[in-house]
Amino acid sequence: MRIAFIGGGVMAQAIISGVNDAGIDASIIVGEPFEARRESLKNDLGVEATDSNKEAVTGADIVVLAIKPQQLDTVAEELKGVLNSNQAVLSIMAGVKMHSIGLKLGHTKLIRVMPNTPAQIRQGISAWHASNDVDQATLDFVASMLKAIGDELKFSDEKNIDIATALSGSGPGYVFVFIEALADAGVELGLPVHVARHLASQTVLGSAALQRETGKHPAELRNMVTSPGGTTAAGLAALENGGFRATIADAVRTAFERGEELAGGK
Repeated sequence: MRIAFIGGGVMAQAIISGVNDAGIDASIIVGEPFEARRESLKNDLGVEATDSNKEAVTGADIVVLAIKPQQLDTVAEELKGVLNSNQAVLSIMAGVKMHSIGLKLGHTKLIRVMPNTPAQIRQGISAWHASNDVDQATLDFVASMLKAIGDELKFSDEKNIDIATALSGSGPGYVFVFIEALADAGVELGLPVHVARHLASQTVLGSAALQRETGKHPAELRNMVTSPGGTTAAGLAALENGGFRATIADAVRTAFERGEELAGGK
């Protein structure tokens, strides 16, 4: 399978690195306007790189749009009429719906993926959806490519990708703020900064791993660590009084609504 990436930024590099490390049979070329980044892609990841997007997509089986949403119009002008009907176009642009991509490119064989930043260390989660025109061999390859950077979930309804964008796509930002807040609280109480940060990050990492490994509902695990009248109960009461759950729900809802606004060009 030949893959052409349009854009060689952080997420493109994470996917390429994952594909390489997983030993997936693929030849990769990247269309990248910045010379320094092209040289880095060649030297560090061992892929082809060119400053011509048209050259990059020629002969590719899958074209990955690893660009910012605001760059789509410019790239679409370059690629419209260049793509052929056998090529699949895979977008990792947040908030841009397949209908818009299809109209701008004049193309119907489309895949939309929402990865997240832990993909950089092969611990990501990618939500994805594909149009009916995408063949099974391409679907299987995309699944293996996404598994190379973490977990993957394929949805039959594209709306779920918009929800996943607000939850798992933006989610690392929420988690990082939580880690930062935990660490700051530890420092305020007297711990050294590096110790508080280590305790906070490992606590989040270990708690998530425990939930995944046991398969238990988070509420069950919460109850296991909460003794009546104990320290955890007191801390949880403070979170509830501060509207913690409602704030998290509002963050995801607001991110989703902002994604819808961006999709509408607002």
